[in-house]
Amino acid sequence: MDKNYRDFIEHLKQDTTKNNDKLVVLLNTPGGSVETVERFVNINKHFYNEVYFVVPDNAMSAGMVFCLSGDKIYMDYSSALGPIDPQVYNGKQFVPALGYLDKVNEFVQKSTNNCLSQAELLLLQQNDLAFLRLCEQSRDLTVSLIKEWLVNCKFKNWNTHSQTGAVVTEYEKIERAKEIAMKLGDNSLWHTHGRCIDILKLNAMGLKIDDYSNNRELKEAIRTYNNLVISFVEKMKFPIFLHSRNYV
Repeated sequence: MDKNYRDFIEHLKQDTTKNNDKLVVLLNTPGGSVETVERFVNINKHFYNEVYFVVPDNAMSAGMVFCLSGDKIYMDYSSALGPIDPQVYNGKQFVPALGYLDKVNEFVQKSTNNCLSQAELLLLQQNDLAFLRLCEQSRDLTVSLIKEWLVNCKFKNWNTHSQTGAVVTEYEKIERAKEIAMKLGDNSLWHTHGRCIDILKLNAMGLKIDDYSNNRELKEAIRTYNNLVISFVEKMKFPIFLHSRNYV
């Protein structure tokens, strides 16, 4: 999708009849490749000073990571982001890297405690070390990107603490970003790759979300547009769909 997305954004940027300094992305996705997300973000930042994300339904896994590259994230009470768990291709299908690593670590811990069963030992021996390393690299890349984007984008205008009014330091931004990245990637906290993290949970971990739940006109406009696009995508069976005011 790299080329498709590049062409899509370039075509949108060519429209000189509109203010082209700000990009608003209405995102609805089950997730995907964090490497692809990084390419998307680089394209966005080349053309736009500000990027906002609107999540009417779900932005899971890599979709969550994409949202964290924005200056603002808009959601309502029913919207959800998903735990960060990069998808890695194992030769047959894409699998959640963190879930894979967690299971291997569980077997290793059992082995350390001398309580690993023969069946578990056989499963452990069948693991490809190169694939395990790929999972680790995908995890580390995801966390690294989240920390970078939160500090440079989401937190760039976070200058004072809301309660005390004290100045926010660069160190505090980095530490908050680390904390959020670790929480979003904590499988023991979310349990499943498909777990929905709502606006209350996101705000509680310090990731400020712009809530449009009580803005009836805006909420209806977003849902009407989103429902229309989703219906069209499902009818046409498109795996991926890009739409703007002057591009389909």
